Amino acid sequence: MMTATSLSNWLPLRAWAVLALLGALAGCATTQSGAGGMNQLQTASDETEVRKRARTRLMLASSYFENGQTTIALDEMKKALQIDPSLGDTYNLGGLIYMTMGDKALAQSHFERAISLNPRDADAMHNFGVLQCQQGRYAAAKQLFERAMAVPTYMNRAKTLKMQGICEARSGDAAAAEATLMHSYELDAGDPVTGYNLSSLLYRRGDYTKAQFYIRRLNNSELANAQSLWLGIRVEHRLGNRQAMDQLGAQLRRRFAQSPELTAYEQGTFDE
Repeated sequence: MMTATSLSNWLPLRAWAVLALLGALAGCATTQSGAGGMNQLQTASDETEVRKRARTRLMLASSYFENGQTTIALDEMKKALQIDPSLGDTYNLGGLIYMTMGDKALAQSHFERAISLNPRDADAMHNFGVLQCQQGRYAAAKQLFERAMAVPTYMNRAKTLKMQGICEARSGDAAAAEATLMHSYELDAGDPVTGYNLSSLLYRRGDYTKAQFYIRRLNNSELANAQSLWLGIRVEHRLGNRQAMDQLGAQLRRRFAQSPELTAYEQGTFDE
């Protein structure tokens, strides 16, 4: 669901907004597929008319939310709850909506309700973990991520490992973060946020050759952005590869002329 456009705003390890964004984008699958939830065991023909009406509202709410129409999504989510207050997926989406709106208390209560209705809802656990991580509750976040991973039917393991790794890095546990992100990368080598954060951690601990491998792979794709190019420049600078630095710098200047990363590059502030 992530696009090159949406990636222009990701700020791994520096802006917690990315956590809410990633949780929201990935978590929306819950309302559509029921991944990791008990509702996937119930076919559409088995559902009551009330449940079908609620799920239709929920799908509308999810669509509006994905399109950035948060207020309308909130209204549709509330209508879905009025029709069927026992549909756990609705509370999960509600938690994402409230998290996006900055209402952490309501987000938490909705995630908790989703999990109470379906103790195997790994998507809700993941999203609740992201919320806990945003608030600096790292131990609670890790526990929720691990609970999500323990659900046998959970399909989004790379996503959860990615967020757990970012959270571990934020908490200061670089070694754990590197191991977790490496595991996530093994499951989904194409995820740019995982690749960026893994390369950044390797750079910080001085393993420039390994950092080069991951950041070059990202920068050679269409998902490269100003931050990834700048990290690539810094890695190549450490390795003494002037030609590679110049090529990345030219790309940074051509594509992101107004970025602070270009300013840093032109000023030569490689180590700040």
